[in-house]
Amino acid sequence: QVQLVESGGGLVQAGGSLRLSCAASGRTFSIHLIGWFRQAPGKEREFVASINWDGDRTYYADSLKGRFTISGDNAKNTVYLQMNSLKPEDTAVYYCAARQGILLSATTSRWDYWGQGTQVTVSS
Repeated sequence: QVQLVESGGGLVQAGGSLRLSCAASGRTFSIHLIGWFRQAPGKEREFVASINWDGDRTYYADSLKGRFTISGDNAKNTVYLQMNSLKPEDTAVYYCAARQGILLSATTSRWDYWGQGTQVTVSS
């Protein structure tokens, strides 16, 4: 089993920044990818970004490129999501997920482990 714990969410004004953290523990050797997803009220959970465990491959949702940056610290088993120039439409619960497969997938059902989520609220 792999446990994922998110932190760093909160309330921020439009144009501001937040950095989310996802700490992984347990059988982390079985993980190949760590990803971030988000779910706004009344909407489906959507893919945000992912990084491979070695940290040399990243992938972003097209609509978020340039504002969000995913990075990892292997020594700390932690993945970060730096979010800049935040907009009210970025308001959502942000979830960290881990995938044992090596191929990227934006499909939530193909991710094996999930954190409990952290709320991000962007005020206008």
